[in-house]
Order: sequence, then structure tokens, then C-alpha cells
Amino acid sequence: MKGLIIINCKNYLEVAGEKILKLSEIAKDISNSNKVQIMIAPPQNCLFYLSQFIKLPLICQHIDDKKIGATTGFIIPELAKSYGAVGSLINHSEHRIEHTHIQKLVERLRQLNMTSIVCAATSKEVGELARLNPNMIAIEPPELIGTGKAVSKVNPSIITQSVEEAGKHSENIKVICGAGIVDKADVQSAVKLGSKGILLASGLIKSGTWKDKLKELCEGFD
Repeated sequence: MKGLIIINCKNYLEVAGEKILKLSEIAKDISNSNKVQIMIAPPQNCLFYLSQFIKLPLICQHIDDKKIGATTGFIIPELAKSYGAVGSLINHSEHRIEHTHIQKLVERLRQLNMTSIVCAATSKEVGELARLNPNMIAIEPPELIGTGKAVSKVNPSIITQSVEEAGKHSENIKVICGAGIVDKADVQSAVKLGSKGILLASGLIKSGTWKDKLKELCEGFD
């Protein structure tokens, strides 16, 4: 695979009901035809449903470091895996948690052979989180999320600095970027700056032309 796209569906109504299945089917076809790995973070309640129909990596939008058993209203890694998830986003800017909890979740996912994708707001935080040795770190300046202004254009140095910070601790951590990505040029810029992939949400979900938009974004890895 020549690149990575992680689609965070958040709680957008555009993917309500069976629409999430349609998006996932499109993503699977585009992934196969363009040789780009695509992972989907659907609304939490449809993980198991999707896993029954789509052979595409599914991840959680968030997980909780709570014990198995009597913990109401949380989603824990063990159950997430049983529902078909292969990993999870952690510490997204819309669901920030303490670094001590991040460390416990990264370790818990590692024990389950699941992928940890930890989000960071600054290159400094990337360095701090790299010490926890997650599989990936997504650099996402919160002020750019959902704006249509790509971090690779507005603040390119934050990507190069993040790659450098992560590299100080491990060469195995993939740094990806998000926030404001909407077209092929944004992807191309991110890759040139050292990003191994992209994390996006509204730039795709609200595009109205999922197939065309995903195909265009994949072309950014060529």
C-alpha cells in the first residue's frame, strides 16, 4: 500500500443508518483499486454491524480505560475488538484525555495486538506522546479542524517538526496529519513534509461525492 487514509465519521448524520455501509463499500473499492490503505472510524454503535459486511480495517473513534464488567456507558478495548475493531483513535481534540490514561490505553491495545492512533495538538505534544510508543501519532492542530484550511499548507513546519520529534524516540512510529484536508494537493503537501497518511472527517463526509473525493485523495499519494 502506498499511503494511508483514516476516515473519522464522527457523529455526522450523513453516515446515519445504512449510509455508513455505503461509504464503507465505496472505501473498500477505492482502497483496492488505488492501493491505498483506508481505515474507517464509524460511529461506535455500528462497529459490529459493519464488521459483518465489510472487510476493511475498522477502528474506534475513542476507547476508555475502564475495567471489564460493571462499567456502564464506556467502550473498552476488549469489547471493541470483539465487535471487529482493529484499533482506535485516542485523545482526539474533541475527546481529549490525560496522558496517564493514554499510556494505559496504548499498552492495553498493544497487549490485544490492536493499533493505537494517538492524536496530538502540537509538535511538542507529539514528542511527549512518542515516549509512549503508539503505532501512530496524528498531528491535528484543533484550530484547523473542519475549516477546510489544511495544516500542510497553513502550518507545514508543524508536520516536519512532529516527524522529527517522533523520530527521536522511535523510527517505527508513523506520523500522519489531519485538520482541514480537502483535496489531492493537501495530501501531496503532507506527504512531501513527511506524513505517512492523513486523518480526515468533514472534508470527505460532507463532500457529497464520496467516490470521487476518495479517489482524488488517493491520487495525492502517487
